[in-house]
Formats: sequence, C-alpha cells, structure tokens
Amino acid sequence: MVLSGPSADPDRFGTPIFGVSEVSALICGLLDDVRLHGIWVRGEVTNYKDHTSGHRYFSLSERNGRDSALINCVMWRSYASGLRFTPKDGMDVLAWGTVEVYEPHGRYQLVIRELLPAGPGERHLMVERWKRELDAEGLFSPERKRPLPAFPRRVGVVTSPTGAAMQDILSVISRRYPAEVVLSPTAVQGEGAHAEIAEAIRRIDGLVDVIIVGRGGGSFEDLFPFNHPDVVRAVARCQTPVISAVGHEVDTALCDFAADLRAPTPSAAAERAVPDRAEVLRELSGHRERMRALLLHRLAARGSEVEDLRARMHPRRLERRVHERMQRLAEHADLLRRSALARVQRDRSALAEVRADLLGRNPLAALDRGYGIVESEGRVVRSARDLHPGDRVVLLMKDGRCRAVIEEITYDEDL
Repeated sequence: MVLSGPSADPDRFGTPIFGVSEVSALICGLLDDVRLHGIWVRGEVTNYKDHTSGHRYFSLSERNGRDSALINCVMWRSYASGLRFTPKDGMDVLAWGTVEVYEPHGRYQLVIRELLPAGPGERHLMVERWKRELDAEGLFSPERKRPLPAFPRRVGVVTSPTGAAMQDILSVISRRYPAEVVLSPTAVQGEGAHAEIAEAIRRIDGLVDVIIVGRGGGSFEDLFPFNHPDVVRAVARCQTPVISAVGHEVDTALCDFAADLRAPTPSAAAERAVPDRAEVLRELSGHRERMRALLLHRLAARGSEVEDLRARMHPRRLERRVHERMQRLAEHADLLRRSALARVQRDRSALAEVRADLLGRNPLAALDRGYGIVESEGRVVRSARDLHPGDRVVLLMKDGRCRAVIEEITYDEDL
C-alpha cells in the first residue's frame, strides 16, 4: 500500500500536517501485515453484545498479574450465524480472524470469522470459587436477610462521587422522599477498588438507616471488584441493612447475594430504599377517610342508643316504672314478712316439742309424780342389791331431802 503525502504545507517548524483520514489510512497500511491475517487469538470474552443486526461485538481480554490487555472484536452476521454456542462474558474462547482498522473511528479490531469455546475464563473460575467459599461461610443464607426500614431519615450511598449512579440515586430520592443522602466515596473499578469499597462500607455503617452499594453498568472486568470476598464480607457484616445495585438488570455480583436486597439498577435501589411520598400521602388520606367513616358510623350508632335511652327515660315512663318497682318491692316485703312469721311459728313448735321431750327425759321430772331418788355415798342407788342393812342413805324428793338408815332389805324376784 502506497501512503500519500501530507495534505498541507509544513508548519513553521517544518513538521507536516496530516488529516485524520490520512492518519487512519497510515495506521491501516502499517497493520496490513501478513502476520496479522488469519491468526488464532485466545482470550476472555468481555462486553459481549448481540446486535439486532445479527453482528456480534465484544472484546477479548488477557491478564498477566496486574497487567491486562484488551482487543476489540467484531463478528459479522454472515459468520455469526454459523456459531454453535452462545458466547458470554467471562468465557475463554479461541478466535480466528484478521486484524483490521476501522478507518471512520481510527480503531483497530479483530474481525473474527470463526469462534470456538476454550473453557471458562480465569476470572470467572475465580468468582465461582469465591462463591462456593462464601456460601459455605453462610454469608448468602436467606435467614440473614433483614427488612429495610419503612421511613429512613438518612440513606448511605457507597459509590463513585462522579459516576452516573450517584446522580440517579440523588434524583430518585429527591423526587420521592425527603431523606438525607450521605455519600461514602470510593473507586468502583480498577486495581485495588475492592479494598476501597469494603472500607467505604465500614466507614458509613451505623451512621445511616440503610446503605446502597453499587455502580452503573459496565463490563465483567469493570464489575469485578464487587465480586471480591472483601466486599462481600463487608456487606455481610454490616449492621445496617444493605441494598446491592451493581450494573444493570442482567448483571450479577457476589455482593448481591450477601446484601439484604438486590436491586437491578441504582435507580431501582433508590426506589426501594425510600417510600414514595405521594403514595404515603395517598395511604394516609385513605386511612383518614376510613377512620372518619368509622367514627361517623359509631357516632350514628351511639346516637340511636341515646335516643332509645331518652325515650325510655321519659318522666311519665320513669314514674310508671318507679311505681311498678315500688309495688313489686311491697309485694316482696309482704311475702318475706309472712314467710318469716311462718318460719318463727314452725321454730316455736319444734322448740316446744324438743322441750317436752327433754323434760320427759329429765330424771328430776319424776319427783313431781311422787317418786324419789336414793343416794348412798353421793351415788344414785339403782338396785336394792347395792345396799346393806345399816347403810345410811339420802332420799331426794320433790321439795327436800331426807336421811335414813336401812334396817331391812327385801328382794322382789319378779322385778
């Protein structure tokens, strides 16, 4: 390929001035090397997009320690239609194609004609291993999930202060509910970002009512820090309820599993963190109307009861009821008096019978009928055989005592 010369005269320093298209053409010529035609490239798929046109756009990445390399790729529809698998971010693949320059953007890319799976990518394998380990620690257990506060006064946000996620969260919260937003700033991607995120979570824990941890969308590499065990453990150990909002709805990070709630986007997280003021006011208005209706119903019921009482307490009706009660009391008093008199009469008769019976059983009562009682030495003599001639005895009679001496004893065998 023959390169054209400069399109403008040299400047005052003698340096030629190139047009943008000329620079792109120059780069294209430099890359027109047979060594870049029909080559196999192995790498990890990132930023994969299946366009509606049928073309596939993605990147192949490679990491060597802290260093990383990335090349943009395109697979035109005519070749993509022959794919026997669906590429996904994190997948390790073998790509066959040619390095070309897309002159309108001055960007080189690998135009792929054949794509084969080579296995899961290194970082995806790492994430899967972390997921198993963290799950074994119980950090993803549903029993650990806590409810979010219904009406938070302070909402903490762990994200980049300059990212779109922060602006989306501020916009949603200011529109929905008058809560204070407290930012704990951190880097959200790049080397060492996971340590900053974990520290930002610990720094704000306990100072707010709920915490949103997240960022906007990005590639698997961009979201990778939110998979790190340091971030997951910081979320799990947080005393404050946490909402994870990493990337878009199709993105998933390990901190999503440890959080109390996962939101598909930062805006959705803000909506879940605070109530809708208008909806709260509507609910309050509904409660007020229901309470008013209930109060009116109860007042109407009590009014009916009052009217009924008023009717029952009319002076004439009360006078009649008083007379009825007095008559009933008089009848009851007369009945009680007659019942008491009858009871007293019965008790008197029974008492007389008992008295007569007791008198009949009294040995002294026999003295009134001409009988006497013989005592010897202070004891009542019951039999003639208890006495002997010469014994001194006392005869008890109705009106006195007599002393006597036994001269003779005659026994009656018939008695």
